[in-house]
Amino acid sequence: MNRYKVVKQLGDGTYGTVWKAIHRQTNEVVAIKKMKRKFYSWEECMNLREVKSLRKLNHPCIVKLKEVIRENDELFFVFEYLECNIYQIIKDRDKFVPESRIRNWCYQIFQGLAYIHKHGFFHRDMKPENLLVNKDTVKVGDFGLAREIRSRPPYTDYVSTRWYRAPEVLLRSEYYSAPIDNFAMGAIMAELYTLRPLFPGSSEPDEIYKICSVLGTPTAQTWPEGLKLASAMNFRFPQFSATSLSKIITNASPEALDLIQSLIHWDPNKRPTAVQALQHPYFAVGVRPVISSNSPMNTDRLNSAAAAAAGNKDSTSVEDRNGMRGPKQWAETAPPRQDSLYLSDLEGIGGGGGGG
Repeated sequence: MNRYKVVKQLGDGTYGTVWKAIHRQTNEVVAIKKMKRKFYSWEECMNLREVKSLRKLNHPCIVKLKEVIRENDELFFVFEYLECNIYQIIKDRDKFVPESRIRNWCYQIFQGLAYIHKHGFFHRDMKPENLLVNKDTVKVGDFGLAREIRSRPPYTDYVSTRWYRAPEVLLRSEYYSAPIDNFAMGAIMAELYTLRPLFPGSSEPDEIYKICSVLGTPTAQTWPEGLKLASAMNFRFPQFSATSLSKIITNASPEALDLIQSLIHWDPNKRPTAVQALQHPYFAVGVRPVISSNSPMNTDRLNSAAAAAAGNKDSTSVEDRNGMRGPKQWAETAPPRQDSLYLSDLEGIGGGGGGG
């Protein structure tokens, strides 16, 4: 870590603290996330959910993980640096964001989500703070709660910030999946237009109340599974008629309202996928295509290091500024100077980072 000079703290979350830092030799600005818990082996690091997802994701719309460092039993992620997040933009604005900019941002976010879902993960914590921005570029970050779609439920740990939490999660469904990310995106889209959260619940029951006040009370026709979930909890939905989104989001085009309405559907099976959202008429004009990287990802070095670490847990390693070698090679080429492990120059591996 002595290669980096910390400039300031960017954020402090449940699992880690994020700093803005500068590489002392190259002057490159990066975001460094320090995990709060201790990691006593490289194998333990590789089992971390965030690392598992970042190893497999490489896309222009996902924040890039540049380096992973384990030093003195502390774990650091080094990410590309982006200037701010969408929450900060919303909070600091005193006038509406132009729809053309919202459209471009959402197009990029849905491309990132489509890639994440295609490669077998769902994010589980989509919110404005986790969408990092540099001028007209936006990227999905922070994969600390990400899960594999094929992983076995039930999911019992905390998922997503309340205001962006899908109703099936609020009602304790054990079988939620990628549609919860798309529900969150509907709420985020609405907030980009109004600069106010669409469902600002003060508690989980109040969150359902807020959703009902917009969508109307679910019925056996609109969401039969939801009624079963509520019944299992002895929960009674508050009675509301649906409110037209055009009365809530007065500055959005009809196409935007239609897409948002479909994304926040009660029934997860009736929400569009990220790929379907990209095909919506809302994106028919005025978006910048993002070229997806379909080339093989440079994960071989990361995977080989993980395998080597699993077989040689007590090995130590030294910094290699020209690339990454496994623990055995490190031991052969130089004596260990400290109990640290560097994964240097991991080009092409995406990940979360930035401000939270």
